Amino acid sequence: MEARTVLPGLAALGTLGLLGMATPAAARQDCVGRDTGVRLTVEVGRLKSETGEVTVTIYPSDPSRFLAPRGKLLRLRVPASAPTTEACFNLPKADIYAVAVYHDANGNHDFDRNAVGLPTEGYGFSNDAPSRFGVPSFDSARINVKSGDNTIRVRMRYGK
Repeated sequence: MEARTVLPGLAALGTLGLLGMATPAAARQDCVGRDTGVRLTVEVGRLKSETGEVTVTIYPSDPSRFLAPRGKLLRLRVPASAPTTEACFNLPKADIYAVAVYHDANGNHDFDRNAVGLPTEGYGFSNDAPSRFGVPSFDSARINVKSGDNTIRVRMRYGK
């Protein structure tokens, strides 16, 4: 008889989870990185297609590491979802960071360029940092991430 009274209670807990009323920890399982209470959600907008994936890279507050080989703090590749794709990161601490994204439409895990070095895939940076004559500076892409939940929007840019 006791099993019958306990099991309906367990079933109700499972139903709450299915209805989206899960615990806060369960709601953040899609974030990459160790949970420190500092989360950054990157919403990448203006994707032209749902082919391939979107690569989102987080850089730490050291300007010399921005866009440098092995300079990243965290990277996440997520399936492209037009017109907006979302990625979530647990960051080590509240601090200054910069974000770079690209639409890896062919899924080769490389940011493709043409023969003269111009991007052939979509790209973008935090603060929509300008990149008209080369890569933007860390200062133009820097964002201040505070404790708790933070969200930024990055607009994807495509070449002509």
